[in-house]
Amino acid sequence: MTGPFGRDDVQKIAGLAKLRLTDAEAERFAGQFAAILGHLEKLRAVDTEGVAPLDHPLPLTDVLRDDVAVRGLSRYEALCRAPDMTSDSFRVPKVGGDIEG
Repeated sequence: MTGPFGRDDVQKIAGLAKLRLTDAEAERFAGQFAAILGHLEKLRAVDTEGVAPLDHPLPLTDVLRDDVAVRGLSRYEALCRAPDMTSDSFRVPKVGGDIEG
């Protein structure tokens, strides 16, 4: 972006984000945005020719265990730990009211 970043620009962006800013806030944010854009211009000036892209500055290795299938709980084992159950399922409190359609 070239040129000064003004209060009107901030108010336009705030409007798109459905935010209401006072003139003082818009003025303050305009200065902050201009400073951020100035830093970005400095970064654009850095010569990165021949620099390989990377996704992390440090080498990472996967520390997770192997995905091995194991036997899960049977229906009986799961239900016997439940605080309330029927003969074949969990019993839970009713959450919603009647649905009328």
